[in-house]
Amino acid sequence: MASKIVKPQGKEADEFELKVAEEIQKLEGTPELKADLEGLYILGAKEVSTSGGKKAVILMIPYKLLTKFRKVQVRLVRELEKKLQGRHVLVIAHRTIYGDSFNRDVKTKGVKPRSRTLTAVHEAILDDIVYPTEIVGKRTRYRLDGTKQLKVYLHTRDLTTAETKLDTFAAVYKKLTSKDVVFEFPVES
Repeated sequence: MASKIVKPQGKEADEFELKVAEEIQKLEGTPELKADLEGLYILGAKEVSTSGGKKAVILMIPYKLLTKFRKVQVRLVRELEKKLQGRHVLVIAHRTIYGDSFNRDVKTKGVKPRSRTLTAVHEAILDDIVYPTEIVGKRTRYRLDGTKQLKVYLHTRDLTTAETKLDTFAAVYKKLTSKDVVFEFPVES
C-alpha cells in the first residue's frame, strides 16, 4: 500500500489518501491492470464536494508519470468509481508555477519556461480534468459587474460519457484555480 502513495518529505498521508492508495493497490492485483499499474503511484488524493451533494475525488500524480497514467486512465477511473461508491474520479498532474520574480532570481539564468506560467498551468489542469474528452473551443465572457466566466466546449462524441460529469468538472476547476467555468457541448445545427 505504501508503494502506491508517495508524499513529500515530512508529510504523512491522511486516512482518505491511504484508502485510495489501497484501492489502487488492489486493482494492481487484477491481471488486466497489473502490467499497466506497475510502477505508478499518486502524490495525494482530495475529496471535493460538487453541486447536488455529490463528491468527487482528485488524484494528484507526478507530471513525469502523466503519459503512463493516460494509457490506463479510462479503465482505472472506471474501476475506482465503482470502488469509491460512485464518486467521480479525476486524475490531475502535479505542476509547478513559477512566480513573477523567477526572471530576476540570482540562482536562475534565462527566462521563465512558458509551461510554468500561471496561465499555462491552468490550461493544462483544464485538459487534465476533462481527459479523455477533447476541448474544441473556449470563450471568455465578461459580465457587466466585471467578473469573468470561461465557457469550455467539449467534443460531442463524448456526450454520453461526460454529460453527467460537467458539474464535477466545474467544481474541481473552481477548487483548484478559483476561476468560474462552464462546460458545454456545442449545439450543432
